[in-house]
Amino acid sequence: MDEKELDIRFQEAVEIASKMTQSDLPQDVQLRLYAYYKQATIGTMAYNFSPDFDLRTAFKTNAWMQISHLSVDEAKELYIEAIHEIANANK
Repeated sequence: MDEKELDIRFQEAVEIASKMTQSDLPQDVQLRLYAYYKQATIGTMAYNFSPDFDLRTAFKTNAWMQISHLSVDEAKELYIEAIHEIANANK
């Protein structure tokens, strides 16, 4: 599969995800999706501590750091798989 096709599939998964509500998903799933999305769109994060760092941000940062070994393409694939798995389970 070429990169353009992967990007199209990723954008389709983002569209599906945008129609989901957070209340429908357990928090661990939300964090996993957040991490995959960030890794897919930004790449490996650079840790940046700020004084207004709260617990929610800490969990999100931790989730992203845990998958920082993934390439952008791997993160896109895992995001696509996770979104389709959730969407199919809710049918």
